[in-house]
Amino acid sequence: MWKRKDLKKKVRVSMRQSYWKMAAVCFVIAVLTTAYPVSATFINLQTSPGPQLSDAAFAPYLPNSEVISQTIKLFLENAPLSGLYSSTVADIIHSVIDLSSTNISVFFTALRAVNSFLSGAPGIAVFLVAAGTVLTFLYQIFISNILQVGEKRFFLEIRSYRHTPVSKIFFLFKLRYLHRPAWVMLCRSVFQTLWNFTIIGGIIKHYEYIMIPFILAENPKISRKDTFFLSKQLTEHNKWKLFLLDLSFAGWKLLSILTLGILDFVIVNPYITGCRSELYLALRRNYVLSRSPRYERLNDSYLEHVPSEDELLISKALYDDSQGPYTQTTYFAPEQYPVFLFSVQPPFRAVHSPVRPDRKYDVFSYILLFCSFSVFGWLLETMIYLIRNGVFTDNSALFGPWQPLYGIFGILSLLFTKRLNKKPALVFFVNFFIYSVLEYALNLISDLTLGHPFRDYSEFFLNLNGRIYVGGCVSFALLGCAFLYYLAPRWTDLFMRMGHAKRAALCAVLCLLFATDTVLTIVVAFS
Repeated sequence: MWKRKDLKKKVRVSMRQSYWKMAAVCFVIAVLTTAYPVSATFINLQTSPGPQLSDAAFAPYLPNSEVISQTIKLFLENAPLSGLYSSTVADIIHSVIDLSSTNISVFFTALRAVNSFLSGAPGIAVFLVAAGTVLTFLYQIFISNILQVGEKRFFLEIRSYRHTPVSKIFFLFKLRYLHRPAWVMLCRSVFQTLWNFTIIGGIIKHYEYIMIPFILAENPKISRKDTFFLSKQLTEHNKWKLFLLDLSFAGWKLLSILTLGILDFVIVNPYITGCRSELYLALRRNYVLSRSPRYERLNDSYLEHVPSEDELLISKALYDDSQGPYTQTTYFAPEQYPVFLFSVQPPFRAVHSPVRPDRKYDVFSYILLFCSFSVFGWLLETMIYLIRNGVFTDNSALFGPWQPLYGIFGILSLLFTKRLNKKPALVFFVNFFIYSVLEYALNLISDLTLGHPFRDYSEFFLNLNGRIYVGGCVSFALLGCAFLYYLAPRWTDLFMRMGHAKRAALCAVLCLLFATDTVLTIVVAFS
């Protein structure tokens, strides 16, 4: 038996010990996946209604409610019901749609493709929207769903291992084991969607399938049939209690909506996910102890049993004899899950030495990182626009395929936060400040010299003179953390393999290309 009070009490203890990590994980998941749609409200909220064609880096091209409006207008253009779209009721419905849906959605991207086709858009436009739909579908399967399983893994470990890293959400990518979890999560989404048409059946199946990501987080090798069976067994006679548990969070959810999702980031998401993780472990414990059917598939005893130092030493000695992939790189990290004991082991080529965010960078490394992050920024924005909106757009300030803003921000982030790497929360806020000042200055200079800002954020919530807005600064602060803790060290490791002479030659070529592009852009702008 389990009680809501006991679950919440345990979660509050965990949050006191590892609050920032739990909040950071939920923040990353909210930004990168379709989970927690309310959380992204303040990031993408537009203060003026209607379709806004914004050039904001991480903002939607068209709100989801407007996509539905376009579809209905195409079919009901001359119908009496079409007049309802200017009513107050319609505005309320639009707000509900935008609050309950995400920008990364196969459904809404496909709807954009249908709208483009029905409105007689040029063939290339329809093709791009269709390509965006395919990319969104692949993103949903191989990134969004996989990250949600990684989030559950983090929460299952953090309760017993306080030093569990935030990067645990990428554990399936590190294991190079994606196909089976991706397939199971896809089946879950498809089955849930079909059951939703029955309404009541959709609610029941929602709670029957709710443990599937947790089961995959514990045992990624489990089959689809066993996963659905165990989730059904774990939630048997518990669905009503699960519903009451969710209902107990209604007050928090209402406050979160009133704060435009900010409270979701701060408290609600870590609290709810933590409670569900504690619930899974309680149900799992009872199921394993009772030796119920297929209990042996729940095979990760180290989630609750923290091995002693002697057990680790013996296990490590046996592991070394087996010549596993962690033989050379594994170490005893205090209060972290012993990865070399996990049921799924990565291939040898996937095991790398630990990332060192405090490493030193020479001049060549800074030049290569500037150019690499600039190109990365251009690719990122292009992919975001294509996935969300089915629109190919080039927002580069220069003619070439790079965004210098990313490169400048990345280098400044390295210079000012490298010594703060042991304080990720402080790194995030420093990145937020750096990007805010940088983009405000860029748009101010552009406004004074060209008569218009490079990017106009005037229609977005919490903007400052239309030159920056909170949502974009939050997104870049998160990206800056990824650059400091992973991208920059890994890219530099790759560059160092080239040798000094080759790195110097590559830097010279890149500097020449960038300088030429900059001069041409300035000449064209003032000609």
